[in-house]
Amino acid sequence: MIGRNIFLFAVGAVLMSQVPSLLGLTDISEPVKTTQATAPSAPPSPARLAAISADDRGHFNAVFRINGRPVDGMIDTGASLVALNESTARRIGIAGSRLQFKHQVSTANGKTEAAHVVLDEVELQGVRVRQVDAFVLRDTALSSTLVGMSFLKKLKSFRVDRGTLKLSQ
Repeated sequence: MIGRNIFLFAVGAVLMSQVPSLLGLTDISEPVKTTQATAPSAPPSPARLAAISADDRGHFNAVFRINGRPVDGMIDTGASLVALNESTARRIGIAGSRLQFKHQVSTANGKTEAAHVVLDEVELQGVRVRQVDAFVLRDTALSSTLVGMSFLKKLKSFRVDRGTLKLSQ
C-alpha cells in the first residue's frame, strides 16, 4: 500500500529531452512464469504494440481509454503513477465522494494533496493494462492527465526509436 511517500510528477518531455537514453534503453520484463512439464502449453498470444509520435515539443500525447472512456494524456516517465485531475476522475466514473486526499505529493507546480485510486484499465491502441495505481489531484494542481510508470512498468517494453515511443505488451 502506498504510504505518505512523496511522489514526483515531472513533465515527461523535460525528462526525455535531458535523459533520452532512459526511454531508449528501457526494457521492463514480466517475471518468468513456469508451468509443469506435463501441462499442455498454449500458443503464445500475439504481441500487442502501440506507437506514439512525438509532437513538435517532443511530448508523447495520445488518446488513452481509462476505465473504458477516452482521455487525452501524456506519457510521463517522471511520474511514479498515472495522475488525473478530479474532473477527469469523475468523467471516468470515480466518484468524488470516495476520494481521500491524504497523500502529500510534489509536482512541477509545487506540493499538493492526492487521493490514491486503482484504475480498472488503461488502454492505448490495443495495449491494455489492468489494475493500474493512480493519483487523483485537485483540478487546480493538474490540468491534464499524466500516464506514468504505474502503467509503463506493466508492459513488456517501451522505448523511443526515431521520435516514436513504442510500447509492447
